[in-house]
Amino acid sequence: MVTLILTVIGDDRPGLVESVADVVVRGGGTWNRSSMSRLGSKFAGIVEVAVSDELADQLSADLTTAATDDLQIAVERSAPVGDDARGTVTHLELVGLDRPGIVHEVSVALAGLGVSIDELTTTTSSAPMSAEELFEARAVLTVPADVSHDDLDDRLGQIAEELMVDIDLVVL
Repeated sequence: MVTLILTVIGDDRPGLVESVADVVVRGGGTWNRSSMSRLGSKFAGIVEVAVSDELADQLSADLTTAATDDLQIAVERSAPVGDDARGTVTHLELVGLDRPGIVHEVSVALAGLGVSIDELTTTTSSAPMSAEELFEARAVLTVPADVSHDDLDDRLGQIAEELMVDIDLVVL
């Protein structure tokens, strides 16, 4: 089996996901995982598709051909991934007043410790009492075996103080 990673972006409209899913199923692929959402007037996502070795090149070509003026599709082959022996899976939750640089500061700290961000979701909303803009982030991290939970917690605690945000970690 071959794993294809698709990135999809297009003008938001009904049927956009169906048009990509149709090409995948007709090409013999299986839609495994995806993360998709509307951002502004665009619909964007990333999709993991499994397909047999024999059908992979044709499915890749079909997906590329399915792109239109209002729908971009990029296809990449993914290298095989080992098991979760890479480290400890940890969830991060961050909440604070929105300001430029939050994702940058946290990602610099994580990269400095060799921590991998496996999933990241961010959003902004109005704070209930003040109507100030709140920034929220949720991430799934893989922490290397040589980085202790205390070291990670201490480093993110420093960042939380500097940025005046709350950061919580939960080891799975």
